[in-house]
Amino acid sequence: MDVNNFRVADLDVQITFRDTSINGMHLLRSFEPFRVKEEADKPFFRLIVDDSIRPVPKEQRKRIRAFDTGNGDTIVDRVEDGSYQYIIKDISGADCCLLKCNKDFSECYCALNGNTNMRTFGLNNALMLIFAFAGAQRKVLLIHASLVRNNGYGYAFIAKSGTGKSTQVSMWLRHIPGSDLMNDDNPIVRLIDGEAWIYGSPWSGKTSCYRNIKARLGAITRIDRAKENSVDKPSPIEAFASLLPSCSSMKWDSAIYNAVCDTITKIVETGRIYTLHCLPNKEAAEVCQRAIAIK
Repeated sequence: MDVNNFRVADLDVQITFRDTSINGMHLLRSFEPFRVKEEADKPFFRLIVDDSIRPVPKEQRKRIRAFDTGNGDTIVDRVEDGSYQYIIKDISGADCCLLKCNKDFSECYCALNGNTNMRTFGLNNALMLIFAFAGAQRKVLLIHASLVRNNGYGYAFIAKSGTGKSTQVSMWLRHIPGSDLMNDDNPIVRLIDGEAWIYGSPWSGKTSCYRNIKARLGAITRIDRAKENSVDKPSPIEAFASLLPSCSSMKWDSAIYNAVCDTITKIVETGRIYTLHCLPNKEAAEVCQRAIAIK
């Protein structure tokens, strides 16, 4: 039994490996910067990794849907007691992880399958899923964004894959003095006492940027390719519609979905949502920084 404690976005997480002959922390290198020595009395969530876990019998669960994460399908079943079962597949369609979670995602179990790469993929995706859904009721959002810090504030850029999130951040790092990369794929936003904070996370896509840091949220900016560089502030409805697709959610679970929507609404009410119409150049970063930076 190998018990590991972490603090991610100021929330305590416990991951236990029942059998360390195959599974262990070598599958989760990105979590090491978030490790803490002390064990929380009541963690944000616990995950026990145990390859002996078996699926819930078919007669006790109902298929909700299968959704494409972009890196493979995830199959969702709802169990009679309100809990969930997930099967996480990789891009080739191979089963990597069987995940079982209670209704509020505070107690979870998973069994991994395949080689080391498959197990790493399955475990990391399971943890992202748990974190996002456990956080819904606690004003926590896991967002798909690239995140740069400047002058003590975090500036997140959202867009469809391939539109230029990382490119825009690289322009800030190169041309906006005092900028550093916080995360390049999945930062975490929290509302704490009415104030929005944004955190680095153990998930950063293809960029190895696993930083246990936080900053006040400066802005969330959607990138829109254009022939000229400009920034505008969308209406509240447009801002909500802009941010929602970038947030991990479960539309089939009304309590979780409504909680996510409520948190997005509160972030929109801060007035810190923008749209950057841009080219992939230095001027775009300069125009953006002038428009959105908190002085």
